[in-house]
Amino acid sequence: MNTESSAASVVANGSAPQLKIIGELINNAYGRARRAWEARDVTGFQHLAKLQDDAGAEFVNLNIDGTQKVSVRVEEMLEFLPTLIPAVQEVTDVSLSFDNPNIAYHRVALEAFDRSKSRGKPLFNSLAASREDLDDMIAMIGEHDMRCIVMASECFRPDGSTGQSLDPQQSYEAVKRFVDLLVTKANRTVDDIIVDPGLAPVGADTYGLVNIGLDTLRLCSSDPDLKGLHYSVGLSNFAWGTPKAVKPLLERAYLTIAGRLGLDYALANVEANATPLESDHPIIAELEAALEYGRTQDGETAEDAGFRQAEKIMDLCADYIDE
Repeated sequence: MNTESSAASVVANGSAPQLKIIGELINNAYGRARRAWEARDVTGFQHLAKLQDDAGAEFVNLNIDGTQKVSVRVEEMLEFLPTLIPAVQEVTDVSLSFDNPNIAYHRVALEAFDRSKSRGKPLFNSLAASREDLDDMIAMIGEHDMRCIVMASECFRPDGSTGQSLDPQQSYEAVKRFVDLLVTKANRTVDDIIVDPGLAPVGADTYGLVNIGLDTLRLCSSDPDLKGLHYSVGLSNFAWGTPKAVKPLLERAYLTIAGRLGLDYALANVEANATPLESDHPIIAELEAALEYGRTQDGETAEDAGFRQAEKIMDLCADYIDE
C-alpha cells in the first residue's frame, strides 16, 4: 500500500504547501460508484478504494448518498456501511473520510471502522454551523480522535441563528469559532482541522463566492492564532459548466492561486491531473484578472459583478478552445 504520494501530492512552487488529495471516486455522481452502489458490489468499491490509495490519496472519501441520478434513503446507507467499511479496510489501510451531514451515518461508520487497520485518523466530513447535532458531532470527533473538515461558508449570527457567510469576515469568524469549539470541547489541535473556505462554479458565480473563499484563505492564513490549520476545497465544483477541454486547466490554475494562500488539500478525482500549474502559466494571471473583474464596484450589486466575471471566464475559455 502506498504511503508516498505521486500525482496527488505536489509542490506548486517554493512558497505553496504540498497538496494532498481526498479521493472522491466513491460517490454516486460517478458512474462506477453508482453501479457498485446499485448492485451492492463490494468488489467494485474495493477496487475504487485501492485505486485511489495507489494514486496517492491521503484519504478515501466515502459518500454513498443520493444524487440526481440515483435516490438513496438514509436507512439504505446505514444498512450498507457495516459491510462497506470492513471490505474497504481489507484492501487498503488508507485513512477514510466519512462524508454525510447525518450524525447517524457517522455513528454507524465509526462502529464499523477498525482503527488498527488505518494508517491515520479517520476524517469527519463535515461540520457546518447549521448542523442540527453540532454539539454531538463535536463530542464524537473528540471521543473517536478524528480529524474534521469545517465549512466556512456558513456563519454563526449574534442572535444565535446561523446562515450563509456573505463576506470573508463572516467566514473567518466562523472558522475561529469552530477552532475554539474543537480545541476546547474535542481536545483537537489545529493540525486536526481542515477548513473548507467554499468554492462555487466559476462560470456561474453571481455572488462572488470564489473570491469570498480566496479572501477567507487570506484572512485565516495571516492570523498567527490559526497557524497550522489545513485548507481544502471540493475541486470538481470549480469548473462545472465550462467547456470540457478547458476544465483541467481552470482547476489547476485555481489550485495554483489558492495554494499560494495556504490551500493544502483538495477533494478531487485522483485520475484527473489535480495538480497546480507551473506558476508562470498564462491562464493563472488570466483567471486572477477575471476574478478581480468580478469584484463589486461602488453602486453595483453582487449579481452585476458576477455576470461580468462570468463573461470574462467564458471569454477566457474561448481563447483556450481556439488554440
